[in-house]
Amino acid sequence: MGRGPKSGDTSWEGQTEAAGTDTWTWAALSGREAEGRAQGHCCAHVVLSPNLMQPPPDETRRDAAENVQWSRPECQVWTGTLLLGTCLLYCARVTMPVCTVAMSQDFGWNKKEAGIVLSSFFWGYCLTQVMGGHLGDRIGGEKVILLSATTWGSITMATPLLAHLGSAHLVSMVFSRVLMGLLQGVYFPALTSLLSQRVRESERAFTYSTVGAGSQFGMLVTGAVGSLLLDWCGWQSVFYFSGGLTLLWVCYVYRPHPDPGCPGTRLVHGQALQSALETALSEAFCLGWIFNVVPWLVAIPASLFSGFLSDHLISQGYTTIVVRKLMQVMGLGLSSVFALCLGHTSSFLKAVVFASASIGLQTFNHSGISVNIQDLAPSCAGFLFGVANTAGALAGVVGVCLGGYLIEATGSWTCVFNLVAVISILGLGTFLVFGQAQRVDLSPAREDL
Repeated sequence: MGRGPKSGDTSWEGQTEAAGTDTWTWAALSGREAEGRAQGHCCAHVVLSPNLMQPPPDETRRDAAENVQWSRPECQVWTGTLLLGTCLLYCARVTMPVCTVAMSQDFGWNKKEAGIVLSSFFWGYCLTQVMGGHLGDRIGGEKVILLSATTWGSITMATPLLAHLGSAHLVSMVFSRVLMGLLQGVYFPALTSLLSQRVRESERAFTYSTVGAGSQFGMLVTGAVGSLLLDWCGWQSVFYFSGGLTLLWVCYVYRPHPDPGCPGTRLVHGQALQSALETALSEAFCLGWIFNVVPWLVAIPASLFSGFLSDHLISQGYTTIVVRKLMQVMGLGLSSVFALCLGHTSSFLKAVVFASASIGLQTFNHSGISVNIQDLAPSCAGFLFGVANTAGALAGVVGVCLGGYLIEATGSWTCVFNLVAVISILGLGTFLVFGQAQRVDLSPAREDL
């Protein structure tokens, strides 16, 4: 600490310890004011500048991030809540593929028209990805998720009504699916933004893969319960079921809780595979409920295992980028092999095994590219995920339309799954060559993971 101000000095800059911090600024009173104060038996005041001893910007940012992170109990509550939310998102999303066969019979759709209805979801889905991520980064991912869930739940329940408004059934259903895509497109970017800011880095892969397992659980619920409702009560009941559950979930999350920490106060290759499998779901329903249940039943523990394995390998000293690339080899490389096998078998049993293996391994993407975006830039992960997932949604638009055309032209799924495998391998190669896990949203310093 330097010496104090001398009598009569108007100002004095003190020296600080050599730590690169801001200097102390001492503003002494003028000699006349000091003399007057002394006669009034008042001591001189020392005024400190507002930027007194501020920590470096990077340290401030890290401290702020730690303050908003969930504690372990809060993280467990939110993980369960978001798991259920993701499940209901997919319940609403897959309701149309499950009901497509019955609706085609009622409205006289051919396979091309049914393919247009299914692919129209991605027309809207690709338009709101970036917006959802940006809003999640700006106002909070939980707010975006609740708002979107309220609207998509309402639209799902209103779908049977829209289907019977007038004679243009195809147009009304395409409009409904586009609107559904617009509303659900914000969910995963907002979810990514929320988890990247609130979950500790050491628990990020397991948390994301656990929440992501809700997608497979939603497929399972809609495939099993939806199939029964379809047989017993008609296709309209499936829409009422999934939409009603979503609105109940919103009411639960939004209601006041005594604990303020509680709820209430994938790229081109992955989307191509997923969209093809979702389109196959409506066709597979004719073969039995097994195709609607078994693959998603396998995918749930596979997703949880991928998250656990990823975090465990990182804790054992493996670099983050090596682990992320290993997860992608499993999620895209090995998954595409089973997709190829699925397209070249005529055995029902082998088809179930190959489909289950392909979908189960696809969940390893949750611990790969999906979390890698959070590694790169946690502060704007929602926006970046939105940009990346827009490309995936575009693949969904092209993939579903092209899949419907190829099936109509060839009468076989072989060429569809061949195309999926090629896209997956191209995506995997791109990530293996160019993928990084170096954090880039810290300025000027960078943190090499």
